[in-house]
Amino acid sequence: MTTTTPDVATPSWNRQRRSPMPSYRYQDVSDRVAVPLTDRTWPTRSLTAAPLWVPVDLRDGNQALAEPMDPERKRRFFELMVRMGYKEIEVGYPSASETDHAFVRLLADTDLAPDDVTIVVFTPARRDLIERTVESIRGITNDVVIHMYTATAPTWRDVVLGKDRDELREMILAGGRDVLELAGHLPNVRFEFSPEVFNLTEPEFVLEVCDAMTELWDATPERPVVINLPATVEIATPNVYADQIEWMHRNLARRDGVILSVHPHNDRGTGIACAELAVLAGAQRVEGCIFGNGERTGNVDIATLALNLHAQGIDPMIDFSDIDDVRRTVEYATRIELHPRHPYVGDLVHTAFSGTHQDAIRKGFAEHRARAAAEGRPESEAAWRVPYLPIDPADLGRDYDAVIRVNSQSGKGGVAHLLETASGIELPRRLQIDFARRVQQHVDGSGAEVDGPELLALFERSYERAAGASAGAPADIELVAIEATHGDGAHTELTLRIDGVEHRGAFVDVGPVEAVVELLAEWGTAVDIVSLHQTSRTTGSASAALTLLEYRDGAGVHWAAGRHRSVLTASVEAVLQAARAIRSAQTGR
Repeated sequence: MTTTTPDVATPSWNRQRRSPMPSYRYQDVSDRVAVPLTDRTWPTRSLTAAPLWVPVDLRDGNQALAEPMDPERKRRFFELMVRMGYKEIEVGYPSASETDHAFVRLLADTDLAPDDVTIVVFTPARRDLIERTVESIRGITNDVVIHMYTATAPTWRDVVLGKDRDELREMILAGGRDVLELAGHLPNVRFEFSPEVFNLTEPEFVLEVCDAMTELWDATPERPVVINLPATVEIATPNVYADQIEWMHRNLARRDGVILSVHPHNDRGTGIACAELAVLAGAQRVEGCIFGNGERTGNVDIATLALNLHAQGIDPMIDFSDIDDVRRTVEYATRIELHPRHPYVGDLVHTAFSGTHQDAIRKGFAEHRARAAAEGRPESEAAWRVPYLPIDPADLGRDYDAVIRVNSQSGKGGVAHLLETASGIELPRRLQIDFARRVQQHVDGSGAEVDGPELLALFERSYERAAGASAGAPADIELVAIEATHGDGAHTELTLRIDGVEHRGAFVDVGPVEAVVELLAEWGTAVDIVSLHQTSRTTGSASAALTLLEYRDGAGVHWAAGRHRSVLTASVEAVLQAARAIRSAQTGR
């Protein structure tokens, strides 16, 4: 490949070289628009409360759909927003389509919008379209915001509108006068102005226009005007947008009568950061879409923004406690499937495959349970600090089944967690290591993910049947009967069938496990027990006592398991399982 520009000096550890991309065609933001702020204060601020969220899915998001929403999809989406707690909703562009106009009329003619929900309608600064917009809201008793917009940036003025600054200012003010004439007398109507492509407009010009509009519309604290400042096309790092917002926040006239709003897009993939920094810089209201649908790479994702606040201990003022219902409705309305890694809502966002992540999450869950118990409070109310999970999936209405999933990258912690979740079996640490090795061999061979039932089946094949024995093969060592008494004069009577022949033994002052070991040794199979762990199968119809036995033979240390409704019998079965495995290894059977 040939490069368009020569290489530049770089450190020896950086071997990157110039690409063939024609980057010289594009200007840095500082060459496109002035950013006059130098004494910024937003970097030292912290988010402390949610802004006013204004979903624009039904207008801006709808305009970005290959197949715009029909009335039923719009209605379902609107009802979802109301249930979630949104109190200001942009519902359409009534002068642009009959569908949008009809939906606004539906709100006028029904009780679909609760009294405390403000309806926003969108219009360009053109009298005939403003008339159509005002006509659409006739009869609505809710508070209404008429949102008028005009592009103000130089390229849009020159290429799209063909107007200089003075001509454009007059066009905007004429639109504002029309809005005032047609709707200024309506007590439930307020006004909003968006200088579209604000972020590429000369700061002094956009300030001049916005101040002229708030003067025209007589912005007061009692009847505030929304000044909405869109990053219509992202062109810079988020700190630049924050500087622009803070400069406007500090210089707008009638500031106490202005609701300062932002409308970031996501062309650079930093729409969420732009919105968060804009709120630090003085924005009070954020327009966007739930999960970020919108033209090109989308509007800012107000669901992620809200849940980012939740993860910082700040009430988002919106209910995401059933996020899968939210997702289903949004996907139904937009016919766009969400990515499995989409923040907070994707199918895999709470899932760990990596062994180190799984081990940390498993330990985090254990610590969380123990701490909640020690504090005497439900786990759902205890402070959340589980590694790798920024929020509790249960906050979003999700269970923990998919938090840890096992594939070839998983380690002992993940395997142990999934097995415990699927069957209630808690493995001691050394058995976790042994079983994880077997799982690794299994998934390396298949290349597939292993679910809970398959993991349990692999555990049973590995430890509850003699190694190398085929499924259904007859056991060559079987327990026929056992009777044990405890306390003073404890004794055990035991009968085993070995290779079809019954062998009996009576043992004084010997417990059942030791008795089985002694009887096996008498008949040629020595079982050297290293450790014995009692647990249980606590889920499903197979719930039973489970004994996990660590034993040693000439080849090393191994594990066997015995399961039975009786704890005594489960322990004996674990010893017999170890004996079967030893005999199988000795004979090659």
